[in-house]
Amino acid sequence: MTTIQEVAKRAGVSISTVSRVLNGTARVNDEVKERVYEAIQALDYRPNRAARLLRANTSRIIGLLISDLQNPFFMDIIKGVEDTAQRNGYSVILCNSDEDAKREQRYLEVLFDERVAGAIIVPTHEQLEGLTRFQEHDIPVVALDRRITVKGMNIDAVLADNVLGASQAVTHLIENGYRRIGVITGPKSTTTGRERLEGYRQALRRAGITPDPALERSGLYKAEAGRQLAESLLSLDPPIDALFACYNMVTLGAMDALYAHKLRVPDDIALVGYDEMPWASLGAISLTTVVQPAYEMGTSAALRLFQRLQYRGESARQEIMLTPTLRIRGSSQPRSSRTIDNKEKIDAKY
Repeated sequence: MTTIQEVAKRAGVSISTVSRVLNGTARVNDEVKERVYEAIQALDYRPNRAARLLRANTSRIIGLLISDLQNPFFMDIIKGVEDTAQRNGYSVILCNSDEDAKREQRYLEVLFDERVAGAIIVPTHEQLEGLTRFQEHDIPVVALDRRITVKGMNIDAVLADNVLGASQAVTHLIENGYRRIGVITGPKSTTTGRERLEGYRQALRRAGITPDPALERSGLYKAEAGRQLAESLLSLDPPIDALFACYNMVTLGAMDALYAHKLRVPDDIALVGYDEMPWASLGAISLTTVVQPAYEMGTSAALRLFQRLQYRGESARQEIMLTPTLRIRGSSQPRSSRTIDNKEKIDAKY
């Protein structure tokens, strides 16, 4: 087995410098740190993690708890966190709550028992009481994509502007002639659910349209929920002329419902989704989407966590807000492309 002495010799530094790099116990020049990491990789050095933790009472591992591993949005977030962690000499334990509060709680216990240096969490709901032990043991936590508002805990957050993203999407639909716009948001127990609904309503009010609760639906961040809620909206009379689905998995379910009703996009109904999908620009439906900077959200969350680790005495909560963009494609073309029969039904409403 490779020894720490061999790593020090190859990197041209002292054994204590290698130890400081591994344990993060003191500042080390970036150029020296890079030489140490290159030597570790070249020699395939694997320090005794358990012994090192006992000696230094530190860890070079962070936890990342996301809410849905099947969601492509989180794949870019994971890459952003992992790339940043690797550049800073950390490894990542990945956990998936699958939007299940009990499963989330179990993973929080696992991360704590593993003595992670810190954790980045996409919470299933705001009131995440399972973080009490993290605070008691000075283990920093950063919320990602959704806020955590546990009483007495100042938890940093990295977010995209949900109100702005939803407002951009609905304003675009209104400018293209749509007026009876249905919306499917996430649970109102989450900040994303409430904020995207608020952005939807703000855009309507700015256009002089009174928000209609009959056109609003909220549910789980799942494709099946999207299908069921879209079915509910499509049963309305007069019909909706556009649908805004506030999550990509929900959008998939909504598209199933549109297909079942033999509705063509955008000829019969316009559709705007939230979060980019790999197939969004392909096939018969070229989907207009609100695109969040997922990779940058991941890198920002990891960097903020490392700042907390470096400056543990810092008490002020920080919220980093990134800006989404609207990527316009064919699914939201102007209303003039709609079929005449459906337009007459909608026009009768206004």
